[in-house]
Amino acid sequence: MDNDRLENRVSPLAMSSEEFRRLGTELVDRIGDFLESLPGRPVTPAESPAEIREALGSQRTLPRQGADPTQLLQHAADLLFDHSLFNGHPRFWGYITSSAAPIGALGELLAAAVNCNVGAWLLSPMASEIEGQTVRWIAEMLGYSTECGGLFVSGGNMANIVCLLAARQEMAGWDVRTKGMSGSRLRVYCSNETHTWIQKAADIAGFGTEAIRWVPVDNQMRVDLSALREQILKDIEAGDKPAMVVGNAGSVSTGAVDPLPELAALCREFDVWFHVDGAYGGLAAVLPDAPDALAGLREADSVAVDPHKWLYAPLEAGCALVRDPEKLRAAFAYHPVYYHFGVEATNYFDLGPQNSRGFRSLKVWLALQQVGRDGYEQMISDDIRLARSLFELISQNGELEALTHSLSITTFRFAPPDLDSDVDEAASYLNELNLALLTRLQGSGQAYLSNAVVHGKFALRACIVNFRTSLPDIEALLPIILKMGRALDLEMRPERPKIKA
Repeated sequence: MDNDRLENRVSPLAMSSEEFRRLGTELVDRIGDFLESLPGRPVTPAESPAEIREALGSQRTLPRQGADPTQLLQHAADLLFDHSLFNGHPRFWGYITSSAAPIGALGELLAAAVNCNVGAWLLSPMASEIEGQTVRWIAEMLGYSTECGGLFVSGGNMANIVCLLAARQEMAGWDVRTKGMSGSRLRVYCSNETHTWIQKAADIAGFGTEAIRWVPVDNQMRVDLSALREQILKDIEAGDKPAMVVGNAGSVSTGAVDPLPELAALCREFDVWFHVDGAYGGLAAVLPDAPDALAGLREADSVAVDPHKWLYAPLEAGCALVRDPEKLRAAFAYHPVYYHFGVEATNYFDLGPQNSRGFRSLKVWLALQQVGRDGYEQMISDDIRLARSLFELISQNGELEALTHSLSITTFRFAPPDLDSDVDEAASYLNELNLALLTRLQGSGQAYLSNAVVHGKFALRACIVNFRTSLPDIEALLPIILKMGRALDLEMRPERPKIKA
């Protein structure tokens, strides 16, 4: 009986081409209806973990018998469409996760169907070449050397970590991959606005988080160059070795761009690896009117960018770029006896931490060609202009305080005009009021913002990396904020501090 089954094997996972076409057509129709319905949906249902688990039936044990795939796909779509936060909603401006390009979703289906393992060229010849071409196109958009090394990874954290590991290998001065980091005095420098990836990277790479030198920022939230120079000199005098300086090309809180050309010059002076975290804002370098500071990108030893931010790719898609491709190989390549892939082409397992790798670049490659450089210039420019319009509208309203605008991030807060924010008690109250306002706004599903802390002020933060957002969406935000803010102010009034005379 067993031999008969094996000779005429039909796997439970097998699907006829006819059934696959039917299921795929039904699912694509549902997805099309969902995308069309997004503007009329709440941004989020704001359900509790208990409610989500109940909808899922999370206590069920693994079924013994299989189920009909039609019903499974319908149920999965119901769960996701009814119980998700939608970063593709035109009023999602919370975190730096963009609306996903529809062609990217189709690209993910195509990539999964072929199921390329983009670790070795022989396992994925066309996919490997597409990834290489996409890396070069991204470098071109940044004004970076198209002769650089680079690869796709999961996101900004991993892209930055890959670059830090390349810097570690280059700057250590000993065989760090064999001997490790015991007793290392390598130091890494960044502003105190730098994303928490730096802590993860220092931990993973063996630096330890105490090796990070957090440098203060100026009144525009950019790294203080004088303080940076002073810290480097202090460390050299103490016998430490400055290894890497990180510049922000669009900080996560406010979109601040550090003075990258000046940082590049400082790194050359002290022979330090210059890395730019451009996960969010680096791609603004493509604009004809890009901030002047972004010109410093082309001088970096390494750059991290996130195509699932301002290239509007579906998650996951990060990209690490290193000026000298050999620095990546020096940091990651191993060649055990069971590898027989050759070196005549790019084997991506030599350039990063993964061996088995999905085909992340396809969705980016498709979108770059669908709209071209001009299309991305238009969309990124539109996002920036919408954020600027929001800042201007806030500035004209006496109950709101505009705090910062940089790239496509605007920060502000609700500030009743009869409160004196210079009084400590009032300043503390305003922070509490705006925290409560953010919580209520997020729970309402009407729009989705996140927060920042700007010079000690708890701020509402709108980050627009959303090709579905339009000016009417921006204009609709202020009445929502004002209505909620006034109501909360009345609710919290018994604990309210002194008002202006």
